[in-house]
Amino acid sequence: MARSCIMTATAPPPLVGAGVRLLAVVVAMLVVAGGGGGCHGALLKAHFYRHSCPAAEAVVRDIVLARVAADPAKLPAKLLRLFFHDCFVRGCDASVLIDSTPGNTAEKDAAPNGSLGGFDVIDTVKAVLEAVCPGTVSCADIVALAARDAVSFQFGRDLWDVQLGRRDGVVSRASEALANLPSPSNNFSTLEAIFSSKGLDVKDLVILSGAHTIGVAHCNTFAARLSGSTTSASGGGADPALNAAYAAQLRARCGPASTASSNNVTAVPMDPGSPARFDAHYYVNLKLGRGLFASDAALLADRRAAGMIHRLTRQGYFLHEFQSAVRKMGRVGVRTGAARGEIRRNCRAVN
Repeated sequence: MARSCIMTATAPPPLVGAGVRLLAVVVAMLVVAGGGGGCHGALLKAHFYRHSCPAAEAVVRDIVLARVAADPAKLPAKLLRLFFHDCFVRGCDASVLIDSTPGNTAEKDAAPNGSLGGFDVIDTVKAVLEAVCPGTVSCADIVALAARDAVSFQFGRDLWDVQLGRRDGVVSRASEALANLPSPSNNFSTLEAIFSSKGLDVKDLVILSGAHTIGVAHCNTFAARLSGSTTSASGGGADPALNAAYAAQLRARCGPASTASSNNVTAVPMDPGSPARFDAHYYVNLKLGRGLFASDAALLADRRAAGMIHRLTRQGYFLHEFQSAVRKMGRVGVRTGAARGEIRRNCRAVN
């Protein structure tokens, strides 16, 4: 298979974000290990940067874990969501990181991406890697590794292995984010169609929805369920698929549906009872009618999906299945080889 060696000697961007002292130590270690350009093959594989940038994975892990240690309740969900939203638009090519320009509104500025976070962590990692292995490690691979490392923090071990070798895309359009990202209000048939278009099946849909076990959502993303407008059978009350006591709790936090629909400030946990733990509790809540979004409740509306949920309430089974599903998602639309994509020097802009 064709291979391409990239030897870029441009000046790296300045270090950004917190932890500069830690990063300086990491840089020193990398210089000893050896940096420089690298050869990129045509397939994703484990330890892709073993020769071109030997400590690449350690750099990502060290920086991400240090940042997560300072924000363990929020940052894992942000970095995992960043990975999801990247892969669902143009594949896992880091197009979600590109900033808008006067002539183009990029993905990150589309409405569904307005609450994304973790960009500064990716910037910090990229700055360090460009300082020691210029033009070698893709932003797309950094996003994939950062998501894994952030979620794995609470376990003290890697939850899944990440195959590497992605190249970065050069196109980012807000309109494509609007067209490709699943919505919290989607019904099951729409969700199935979106996932199928990415090569993901019903099982992947159910398991990847389990990512809602961490993180928060703003009131406006589920307000329609409080008024019953998601179903004609509700008689103007809350969505009947929503646990009544839970609906009352949400109204107490967000206000009535008329107020909640414009409330993009107040946030509630997506997995009440276990909001900061990556665990199987999301599926326990689903069975109790405590899935926050209409798209969560939709999993119970399909016989195939509903049949999977009971087994997924077991922690070990969920983690095992999530490992397979997230690796599969990480291969969606990847760009590999010299002819496709680039290695961006700055994750926020094309070269």
